[in-house]
Amino acid sequence: MANPKLDVRTGQYSGKLPRDTFRLRFMRRFYDPAFKSETEALERLEAIAWDAYENGRKAPDTVKAGSGYADPDYDLSVEWKDARDRLARAALVQRDPETRSRVLVVNGAARNDGTCPGEVSKTWRLSEIVRDELESASVQADMLDLSRLTSEYQYLIHPCKGCVSTAMPLCHWPCSCYPNHSLAQDNDAMNDIYEQWMAAHGVILLAPTYWYQSPSVLKLMIDRLVCADGGNPDPTTTSGKDARKAKQIEMDGWPFPKHLAGRAYGVVVHGDVAGIEGQRRALCDWLEWMGLVDAGASSKLDRYIGYYKPYATSHAELDEDSALQEEVRNVAKAMVLCLPRLRAGEWPAVDQGLPSPRPK
Repeated sequence: MANPKLDVRTGQYSGKLPRDTFRLRFMRRFYDPAFKSETEALERLEAIAWDAYENGRKAPDTVKAGSGYADPDYDLSVEWKDARDRLARAALVQRDPETRSRVLVVNGAARNDGTCPGEVSKTWRLSEIVRDELESASVQADMLDLSRLTSEYQYLIHPCKGCVSTAMPLCHWPCSCYPNHSLAQDNDAMNDIYEQWMAAHGVILLAPTYWYQSPSVLKLMIDRLVCADGGNPDPTTTSGKDARKAKQIEMDGWPFPKHLAGRAYGVVVHGDVAGIEGQRRALCDWLEWMGLVDAGASSKLDRYIGYYKPYATSHAELDEDSALQEEVRNVAKAMVLCLPRLRAGEWPAVDQGLPSPRPK
């Protein structure tokens, strides 16, 4: 397209809520009759929350960006800058050849025994097999159990807002969309998760198959990692969320930095009737798009557990499937064998150093 017009399309957003609707939603968080004794206090808090909402106080605490940013005088969110600094420190440790190899093990199932299902997930059991195998080889295994989203108080991953679809430079690394205190979009777990990914030399994802796809807890994390693939590490260049500026920066030439490239990955997908191959391929394609490399042929696994058998006996089916358990161990063993060569620069990269004619 020659000389495209960089207009910003608007008109979808319906505007701010009326006060009565806002008040109703705010007070729903205190539905428990035990809060009735604090009605007056809640009224005062609601007034403060309304003021923050009405005036758009997304980041009430800011600090000057300082040196190293395009606009040192720009007011950055204190929370965002802290997250960015943590990632920089994690990256330094991760690149130190003297540090112990480190693998992030992600349990992508929503089920655990701390809430409605009343039982652990098979994915968690498989992730424990992976952890034990890694640690037996003196590899540090960091666990990320995404089922905490379903059972832990205010442990949240908010949905990706899609800034990248406006322009890649509008998508900041790490994500600057959250927290948004004016919308009560807080307690977001992703800054800690970004740090875990940055600190790792390898990542092993384990997931059940829900309706032919990844569980929602896993997909939330996947979507929010879009900023790791081309995201802008300097929000001052776009004056925060200035869509027009971001579009112009992209059109002037954006390098699409892959912030997690060069790490190794393994994938374990399981199911009971259908969809495992599709999910495994999708996860591997996503990881390779971000510049990760597979840890070998044995590092990618999809298997059925109790094929067309009752849900009620699925754990017993896993108990009996010793071959599957050994295949899962092999995913971890493949990672253990890969990491020394990867860290020594002897493992081939996804793109083999070739420049992409279609960066995105």
